[in-house]
Amino acid sequence: MTPFQQNCTVVWCVKSKKAAVIDPGGEVNRLLDAVAQRGLTLEKIWITHGHADHAGGADALREASGAPIEGPHPDDQFWIDQIPAAAETWGLTGARAFSPDRWLADGDKVQVGDVAFEVLHCPGHTPGHVVFFQRLSRFAQVGDVLFKNSIGRTDFPRGDHAQLIASITDKLWPLGADVSFVPGHGPMSSFGAERASNPFVSDSVLARSGWSARQI
Repeated sequence: MTPFQQNCTVVWCVKSKKAAVIDPGGEVNRLLDAVAQRGLTLEKIWITHGHADHAGGADALREASGAPIEGPHPDDQFWIDQIPAAAETWGLTGARAFSPDRWLADGDKVQVGDVAFEVLHCPGHTPGHVVFFQRLSRFAQVGDVLFKNSIGRTDFPRGDHAQLIASITDKLWPLGADVSFVPGHGPMSSFGAERASNPFVSDSVLARSGWSARQI
């Protein structure tokens, strides 16, 4: 979605048909149509981090649907405050700052219908970045922490490369090689595939760089 082609995901409880939208960067009417076409009721809006391309449409979607915004971690408030200025710079129309209805922290859970997702605080790309993990489905929405064959940028304000690598190796890898994930941009992958071949965080690359075996 949007000129940044970020991934926005609709997840839902099959039993109740209640849905959550993860990272609505914009195109709110398109999102509402996608929810309606599947016969779903939008119950939650979940945000991985405060960058405009992932969160710029959250407030408009909340206004249109009445669904509360949950996330990210409060350390990303300064990024959320900058959404209007960033949107103007990058040509994102209608993007707004907002206050979430619920901030999230490591170890929290979020619920849509009868389905719970675990929240992992994974700083590095931004200080308040969170990941949503559904344990039974072996599925994660990781935002801009990890991509197929790449990792998130850390050259933004309060980005931290070492912290990002620690988030990936300490928080994501222990979830299991079989976990499939939707990244913030680009195609899906799995943690096992990235551990095998990602040129930034594969096991062999980290071993050569001297990264602690405890963190792998």
